Amino acid sequence: MLFLEYPKCSTCQKAKKWLDANNVSYEDRHIKEENPSAQELREWHKRSGLPLRKFFNTSGMLYREMNLKDKLPEMTEEEQYALLATDGMLVKRPLLVGDDYVLAGFKESDWKEKAL
Repeated sequence: MLFLEYPKCSTCQKAKKWLDANNVSYEDRHIKEENPSAQELREWHKRSGLPLRKFFNTSGMLYREMNLKDKLPEMTEEEQYALLATDGMLVKRPLLVGDDYVLAGFKESDWKEKAL
């Protein structure tokens, strides 16, 4: 399974501790240094069952600086994938990518259900 994180993010740190405490093996990927591609995001979005807007880091500075709250509703899905692929700081984190699921953000009950 793939774990995408920003190491300075407290939620990512909490999620990583949870994975380690539950002996879940994963490949670690720094979301800023190795940003997800538009193709990866497209596949993960489909696998997640979530609305695409849930893949945006709405509490991030970049999201606010770019005024994306107002711009996203006007954009196509393809434009949104392309935008997310430009900077890992736009992407909701942590992301946990399994064979048949993708979890965006850390909610322990969801992670327990899918990752264990």
